[in-house]
Amino acid sequence: MTLRFFSGRPGFFGLVFLYALVVATCLWSLGAAGDLNTGRNPWANLVKTASEFARPSFVDVWLGNPKLEYKSDDGTVLRVENRREVEAQYLKQLGVATWVTFKIATLGSLLAAVLSLPFAVLSARNIRAPRVLASLSRSVLAVSRSVHTLVFGLVLVGIVGLGPTAGILAIAFHSLGTYGKLFAESIETLDMASIEAVRGVGASGSQTFFWAVWPNVLPQWVSSHLYIWEYNIRDSTILGLIGAGGLGLLISESVSLFQWGRLSTILLVVVVMVSVFDAVSRRIRQALL
Repeated sequence: MTLRFFSGRPGFFGLVFLYALVVATCLWSLGAAGDLNTGRNPWANLVKTASEFARPSFVDVWLGNPKLEYKSDDGTVLRVENRREVEAQYLKQLGVATWVTFKIATLGSLLAAVLSLPFAVLSARNIRAPRVLASLSRSVLAVSRSVHTLVFGLVLVGIVGLGPTAGILAIAFHSLGTYGKLFAESIETLDMASIEAVRGVGASGSQTFFWAVWPNVLPQWVSSHLYIWEYNIRDSTILGLIGAGGLGLLISESVSLFQWGRLSTILLVVVVMVSVFDAVSRRIRQALL
């Protein structure tokens, strides 16, 4: 009944009105609480931050001051630093952190994809799994999608300790719900005639899956896996904020010390990594069509 009420052009405009009402309510609530503010000297801060972002720290490998002096307020030289050597060493550390981030995203995505398979099969409505199992599977997938990766990470760091293991499990537990939902929807788009034909010759549930379901959904599953894998590469960059290792730790350090040049370098690495992966995954998806 509700869906029919919002059908057609009048229903669309009604939804737009409700959406505008929600947005206006949010703005009014923030304004009333005094939370809509830009701080002190926002434009000066913006210009200063943008200028520092515009010069990524990696250029110091070639253009850095080889005898940079740090002085006290009275002019006493505290230490002399070779910016080129320091930045070259930092780039090596950045390379290691990037590799850790990629490993966390890769292994977490694979673990989630494997764990989601039984839940996806049980959740697909056209498979007609027992109602209790189907409801339980959908609930597990919904809970998994609802809890953010960082929340899983915080809990898992307390269980398994600091390091990539917590990040891998956090990625896996959150992505489990997304994989399961997408895999189940792929199964639901199948032609039931082929599935019923396999069942009609006396095939068991597992035989039906491997002979009628698996071959038809595999291209969609691979495409979904590549998409979520790419997303998890971005998502895993922040897991270092909670001690899971990778680029997040360097991001946290850069922000804490207001090293916007180094943060710019890190973000460029993330953009390049995601862009390269996107280009490769696009080629693979095209090959599957």
